[in-house]
Amino acid sequence: MELQPPTINQPAGKPRILPPAKVPFGVNEMRLTANQWIAVFLAVLAVVEAVPVVWRHIERFKTGPDYRIPYKLSKDYWLFNRRMRQAAQGHKIVLLGDSVVWGEYVLPNGTLSHFLNQEEGATNLFINGGMDGLFPLAEEGLFKYYGQPLRRQKIILQCNLLWMTSPKVDLSDQKEEQFNHVSLVPQFYPRIPCYKAGANDRLSIVVEREVPFLWWVAHLQNEFFDQRSILHWTLEDDGGDPPQYPNVYKDPLRQISLTVPSAPRHDPLRGPDSPRHKPWFKRIPRPMQFDWVSTKSSLQWQAFQSVVRNLRARGNNLLVILGPFNEHLVAEDSRPAYLQIRRAAEAWLRKQNIPTVVPQTLPSALYADASHPLTQGYQLLAQRIAHDKVFRQWLNRWSP
Repeated sequence: MELQPPTINQPAGKPRILPPAKVPFGVNEMRLTANQWIAVFLAVLAVVEAVPVVWRHIERFKTGPDYRIPYKLSKDYWLFNRRMRQAAQGHKIVLLGDSVVWGEYVLPNGTLSHFLNQEEGATNLFINGGMDGLFPLAEEGLFKYYGQPLRRQKIILQCNLLWMTSPKVDLSDQKEEQFNHVSLVPQFYPRIPCYKAGANDRLSIVVEREVPFLWWVAHLQNEFFDQRSILHWTLEDDGGDPPQYPNVYKDPLRQISLTVPSAPRHDPLRGPDSPRHKPWFKRIPRPMQFDWVSTKSSLQWQAFQSVVRNLRARGNNLLVILGPFNEHLVAEDSRPAYLQIRRAAEAWLRKQNIPTVVPQTLPSALYADASHPLTQGYQLLAQRIAHDKVFRQWLNRWSP
């Protein structure tokens, strides 16, 4: 308030108090009109739309034969979208599925896609579109939101019955569970009982899946900031006592290169020289009993059915490989339920008129666990698929 000296009619010692001056809204002299706000909005929208498109042209993405998305970038769904764009342009046959297609225990040249190429005398006809840690409920979201380039082309989809071996892996258990690819699963419907995230986290995921610019932001975080935001990357400590903060003085912009990182040439966790590359019975003493979830109540099976319908609705020519499940690992008490589920899956696929290959079970020593073959297992699996009558008819009947 402004104080004024006393006037003649005002007693001495009591200054007159004036009402506060009317100050315009805010403190800035410049105000944007409605048209100017519209122009700002359009400019921001143009940048948001253009940046991911421009980035695809300036960032080097070297693939070539046997390429698969590196394990470190398993949650880089923007990169998956870009890889599917490449496959669509080259009229390739894409293999889609979980880590069985990706090749959990093998090197890139030991995967199913590699040996299918070898059987057909090709080098880059079959594309490894698998992703580590995937499962049908996550596949549904991956293909729906990030797999839009998958249209009017040949696709081999792997069906892994592993995801029905118990309510826990089916995600239908009531107990809260942590699982991979949370941002791909349905956030509200259908309800996933073991998924207990709050409404704020779910809404954030829903928004991110609808905005390609946010895909690109997540792409940078996955590639260059250890799957963290720049803020969390900057404040990350080394786990010591007292903790050190190695990134606090680093320039985040220097972390960003214009090349998609490749997988290491020598992966200590995969390939014939890896200690993990060994038959299942060297780690698991005896066959296992499974608490199978029937196709009538399985969330994962319902999601797989949705994946099939969505891929076909886009005009894709689909072939399904049912397996290869390690039946040697199934205890006798669990075998009848397994066979019933497999028959139900085959019957549904036949009813949908989808070409289906059910490969013969591989020799026991060629499995690393319940569903992943070793390198020689993939080679034998590819040979059996390549000589299967259904596969040959499907391969020769239609081409992109």
